[in-house]
Amino acid sequence: MAREMADSVLALAGVFQACALVRQVACEGRVDPADFETCMHSIFEVQPESTEAVYGGRGHLMRGLRLVREQFASEARKEGLELTRYVIAVLHLERKLAKRKDLLQTLAQEIERIRSQVELFSLVHDNVVAALADLYVRTISTMTPRIIVQGEGGHLAVPENAARVRALLLAAIRSAVLWRQCGGSRWQLLWQRRGICETARRLMMA
Repeated sequence: MAREMADSVLALAGVFQACALVRQVACEGRVDPADFETCMHSIFEVQPESTEAVYGGRGHLMRGLRLVREQFASEARKEGLELTRYVIAVLHLERKLAKRKDLLQTLAQEIERIRSQVELFSLVHDNVVAALADLYVRTISTMTPRIIVQGEGGHLAVPENAARVRALLLAAIRSAVLWRQCGGSRWQLLWQRRGICETARRLMMA
């Protein structure tokens, strides 16, 4: 498979994985620990040696790759429609963010500051997640249209869950930025669906 296509599909899987976890937190009040850590890890990998390194290896993106394969093979069920809405909203906001040099600078500076908390606590410690959530509110959330997350059972009323959702949306934006850097585009999503699906399948098997 072409390296550029493989890299863009990996980054797209990162977007899907983060958005899927947003839905999991909002609807179930929980999050898969390993997949959540992968998403948090991606935020701090700002100068990676490879696309895979952003996620600590492709093995940590199996959920995202599976979702990409299902989506682009037209196997997505009703719950997939909500996931797609989140993904489209994230990709749209990334385009707006690219034009906001002030927000990009703030994000870069604050992520480095929060990195010190990771070293003091851990990657998924509540303090780190809360700091990332606050950064999302002060930057991405100031742009329109805002991403509206729909939850069930009052899960989003729990502060820890609300923080996880915002931190995950920040991770989704980070993967969207990487996707663009790897050659991802709206044209690719429209006209290379079969290639994206096949690449995701091969990445899962590799």
